[in-house]
Amino acid sequence: MNVAELVGRTLAGLGAGTAFGVVGSGNFEVTNALRAGGVRFVAARHEGGAASMADAYARMSGQVPVLSLHQGCGLTNAVTGITEAAKSRTPMLVLTADSAAASVLSNFRIDQDGLATAVGAVPERVHSAATAVADTVRAFRTARQQRRTVVLNLPLDVQAQPAPSPPPLPDIPGPALVRPDPAAVAALANLLAAAERPVFIAGRGARGSGDVLRELASRCGALLATSAVAHGLFHDDPFALGISGGFASPAAAELIVGADLVVGWGCALNMWTTRHGKLLSPHAKLVQVDVEQAALGAHRPIDLGVVGDVTGTALDVLALAPEHRGYRTDEVAARIAAGRWNDVEHEDSSGDGRIDPRTLSRLLDELLPAERIVSIDSGNFMGYPSAYLSVPDEHGFCFTQAFQSIGLGLGTAIGAALARPDRLPVLGTGDGGFHMALSELDTAVRLELPLVVIVYNDAAYGAEIHHFGDADLTTVRFPDSDLAAIARGFGCTGVTVRSAEDLPAVREWLAGPRSAPLVIDAKIADDGGSWWLAEAFRH
Repeated sequence: MNVAELVGRTLAGLGAGTAFGVVGSGNFEVTNALRAGGVRFVAARHEGGAASMADAYARMSGQVPVLSLHQGCGLTNAVTGITEAAKSRTPMLVLTADSAAASVLSNFRIDQDGLATAVGAVPERVHSAATAVADTVRAFRTARQQRRTVVLNLPLDVQAQPAPSPPPLPDIPGPALVRPDPAAVAALANLLAAAERPVFIAGRGARGSGDVLRELASRCGALLATSAVAHGLFHDDPFALGISGGFASPAAAELIVGADLVVGWGCALNMWTTRHGKLLSPHAKLVQVDVEQAALGAHRPIDLGVVGDVTGTALDVLALAPEHRGYRTDEVAARIAAGRWNDVEHEDSSGDGRIDPRTLSRLLDELLPAERIVSIDSGNFMGYPSAYLSVPDEHGFCFTQAFQSIGLGLGTAIGAALARPDRLPVLGTGDGGFHMALSELDTAVRLELPLVVIVYNDAAYGAEIHHFGDADLTTVRFPDSDLAAIARGFGCTGVTVRSAEDLPAVREWLAGPRSAPLVIDAKIADDGGSWWLAEAFRH
């Protein structure tokens, strides 16, 4: 056995989740070793797609996946997806070959450690046969326990070295719980007791803490909201407002602005979640609860910062907080019930062979099964599937937007689908992002995924169209491609939707075997610039 085989088998023994990648000469042996150790390997058509698959898989499964890459160009092809994962603190191990130390003139030679650092990932390296297991364990521990994206470089000359007998592997538990300071807990309990209209906004750090936050909110009369990445956490709660920020419904926005206390639970309270602060009353007190001290007050001044994990902190506060009605009145419940996006009336702009994206999204929400996992690409369209397609819980929504790159959606949807095969995977994407990621339709077809791809097709980069107004826009407009025909060429079912009358074809696919993806080429009407993007561009 050589070092490449030892590293692959070590990762398998540590409990690595599914591996994704594109196999080249540099990562051929280590990938086969992963497979021999029992790790499933999903071959993507492009390293960028593989990176997004691994990222989404980690978010939706709770496991640490492996992204397997060739040296040099294999790594650079995956950089955008790795950056998204690193910015999102996704626990993921990027296993990449590297040029041999003596190969100073190799075509593949780049500063891979420096590249990892530049995008916010943690660079690690297998240094020798003698340290191979310890190096691999250290990288995996960092990914899992520190919630980091780790790039483990595996030089070709080290890969070929004979491997020693492997030692027993340690058990690597998940992140340690961080209990809050009792004085901070008491201060938060006092603020909740004094608040007349408290609102909780739960973020990525609160995923998995929904039950205790619901209980605490009920005790102290708080309304519940989430950032986009935690969408679905409070699904079906009568006092849940949905997503806070640019995607918030008018009723939700009004109620958040009316709060006299806002508590961010594992939530950055950044410009997207607060609409550049406009959702926060200048008279409201702000609190943040986070395991990272550096996150407290990073985006805006706060009145109280609590260092602690969300579940533990909420339980400690629950033991102290008195019960009162707070914001939870019958009138507020009625406003919430009637104020969700799907209930907000709009003037249907469908016509001339194009469908209003709001009408499309509402109808698809009714058509598609409730047990779904919705992934979102980036672009002008993205508010429609985010706001209108309901999800059953926080494991039903995958939002890879920390780097705000278009083109990550298809890989994201495939990774999410593999993490949750019990749910119907749905992707909302624009035509720009769909074209960028097109090669991964082949991956979805090979895997026989029952994936629904909704392409909000305006034949343009819509954000730029609406941002630059009367300027020369020829650089961001394109011929209207027949995306349904392209999809059929990959082996998918392709449907063109220009009006509500075209949607029975979707119902027909849903009633069938669902053995290949469905691509909906939705020719959408001009929305004049989506409401959430217009808000963002004002600043």
